[in-house]
Parts: sequence; structure tokens; C-alpha cells
Amino acid sequence: MKEMTVYLKETTAEQPIQSLESALMTTDGIERALVDVSDGEVKIVYNENQITKETVLEKIKEQGFHSLS
Repeated sequence: MKEMTVYLKETTAEQPIQSLESALMTTDGIERALVDVSDGEVKIVYNENQITKETVLEKIKEQGFHSLS
């Protein structure tokens, strides 16, 4: 398992954040996704044998979020 932290610009509204967490958690290879609305931090634990960091970032982008990191 690997852990990554991504900082997002658009983490101000609760509903989009819940949608992002749900989308990430239903993705094969992602074990955990936690979003901290106060600082825009997303912590993701994933299985590097099932999914790449680039694919995780693409999944976040598909949900309409933009990474700062």
C-alpha cells in the first residue's frame, strides 16, 4: 500500500467533497480517501499493484477538482 496527499483548490462545499470521496472509494485499488475541507488536503491510501498515482489524479480531475500539488 502507498499513501499520497493531494491538495485541491475546490474543497469549500460539503456535497462535492462527499461525491469525490465516494468516487475514489468505489475505484478499484483505492483503499481509503479522506478529504479535509479546512485545508483542501486529500489523503489517499492505494494499492500500487492495482492503480497508479497518475490514475488517482485523473480520477480526481474527472470529478471536477484541480490539484495544487
